[in-house]
Amino acid sequence: METESPLIDASLRVSAVEVIDLTSDEESAPGNDALRRETSGNVHRDGIIDGEEEKHGEEAWESESLYEDALEGIGDEQLFAGEPNACTLDEALAFRKRLRNVGEDRFVLETVEAGKVTAKKLCTAFGIRPPTFLEGAPDEAYYPLLGLGISRELTKRIKLPQYNTIEDVVNLIRKSKNIIVLTGAGISTSLGIPDFRSKDTGLYSKLEHLGLSDPQEVFDIEIFKEDPRIDDVFSIFYSIAKDILPSSKKFSPTHAFIHLLQQRGKLLTNFTQNIDNLEGHAGILPEKLIQCHGSFATASCVVCKYQVQGEEIYEDLKASKVARCARCVREMMDARKKGLKRKRSSDRNQKVKRRRYDDEDSDDEGDYDLPEAGVMKPDITFFGEDLPSTFHDRLVKHDRDLVDLVIVIGTSLKVAPVSEIVGFLPPEVPQIYISRTPVSHVNFDVDMLGDCDVVVAELCKRAGWDLQHEMVPEGQEVDIQPSNGHDSRFTFTARMP
Repeated sequence: METESPLIDASLRVSAVEVIDLTSDEESAPGNDALRRETSGNVHRDGIIDGEEEKHGEEAWESESLYEDALEGIGDEQLFAGEPNACTLDEALAFRKRLRNVGEDRFVLETVEAGKVTAKKLCTAFGIRPPTFLEGAPDEAYYPLLGLGISRELTKRIKLPQYNTIEDVVNLIRKSKNIIVLTGAGISTSLGIPDFRSKDTGLYSKLEHLGLSDPQEVFDIEIFKEDPRIDDVFSIFYSIAKDILPSSKKFSPTHAFIHLLQQRGKLLTNFTQNIDNLEGHAGILPEKLIQCHGSFATASCVVCKYQVQGEEIYEDLKASKVARCARCVREMMDARKKGLKRKRSSDRNQKVKRRRYDDEDSDDEGDYDLPEAGVMKPDITFFGEDLPSTFHDRLVKHDRDLVDLVIVIGTSLKVAPVSEIVGFLPPEVPQIYISRTPVSHVNFDVDMLGDCDVVVAELCKRAGWDLQHEMVPEGQEVDIQPSNGHDSRFTFTARMP
C-alpha cells in the first residue's frame, strides 16, 4: 500500500500554501476573491478586501516578502539556455505534463520520493529558483517551495490546443466581437514614458537614491500621507512624478490599435493599468475604458477633496514641487481677512505639520499660525487605496459573460487584482499575450514577443486593416521567429525599409 510522502503531508501542504500562493484556487487567493465573490468590501490595489486584513496580517506579509522573488526566479528561456543545476526545458515541460496527467500525490511519489530528482532541482521546473538562504540545507527544506510551485502549476489555466500560430491570432481578431484588451506600461514606453519593472530602465530601478526599503513605496498611500515634509522641501512622490507624467497627448501605435478595435465594433473593454490617460487621447470612449489605477486626468485635495483637471498641477509636477489646494488657500485667506484666529492643534503626533505661508504678511495682525493647505494628489490609485468600483462591476457583472477574446499587451501581470483578470475569465476564451518578455505564471494560447507597436502593426497588416500612425514606418517589414521549446511563442523584430 502506497504511503503519502512527506512533501504532500497535510501540514506541510497547508503551511506552504499559507506562506504565499500567488495563483491559488478561487476559494483561497486574495486577488481572485476580489473578483469572484460579490463582496460588500472594497477591492484594494494590493488585492486585499476590507475586512480581510487579519487574514493577511504581518506574519503572512513577512513570509510573502521572503518567498516572492524566489517564486518568479527562473523562466523557460533560462532553462533553455542551460541554467546550472536546473532542469532542462525539455525536462521541465515533461514534468509539468506528468503532473497534470497523474496528479500531485503520484507525481511526488514518482519523482522526489523515488529519488529520481531532488526537490531543489524540481523547483526549477516550476519557475522557482532555489533561494540562496536555503543553500546547504537538506533537500526537505525545499519541500514547501516545491509544494507552492506544484500548486501554482495545477491552478494555471490550460492552454487551448487549437490556437498556435500568428494566423490563428489574426483569425481570432477578425471574427471576435467582444475583445477585452488588458494593457500595461509597455504600450507607452515607445513614447519615452518608462515602465516600472524593467531592469536598469524601469522606474523602480532608478529609485535607489530615495532610500526606500521597497521602490513601490513611492505609490504607498500611507507614505504619501506622511509626505510632503515640512515646508515642501521634499516629497517622495512629487520627486519622481515628472518621470511618469505624459509630456504630450501623443499616443502610440498600440493605443491606435485599441482604438481601431473600437472603430470596428470589436472592443468590449480596455482595462488599463496605466495612469498616463493616453487611452482617452487616442479616442477610447469612457464607456469602453476602465482605468484600473486611475490617471493624471484629474487631481484631488487630500483634505477637502476639491477636484481639478490634472493639467492645473502639471507645472508643479514637472518642477517636482508639491501642489497645494487652491480652495484651501482661498478659504484660509478669507478667514484671515475676517480676522479669525486659528487655534494650534493639541495633537502633538500629527504627521502633517503646520507652517506659515511665504506669501503671508509678517505684520503683527497677521502673525499667527494657519492650518496647512491640503496637498493635491493626482487621482491615481496608490497601493492600499480602493480600486474604482467600475473595475469589479464591469468585469463581474458585464464582461465575463460576453468576452470572446482576451489580448494582454505590455504588462508582466504582477499587481493584483488586475493580474487576476485572466484567471477569472472563462478558460475556454482564447488568450493572447503581447510584450517584450514572456510571463511564466500564466498559460497564454499564443505569445508574441517584441515591441508592442511592431507586433500590433504586423497583426493589422495581416488582417488587411489600415493602422495609420506616424510611428509606423511606411513599408515596414517584420521578421517573425519561433521560440525554441515553444510551439506557440514567437519573436517579432522590425526591419527598416
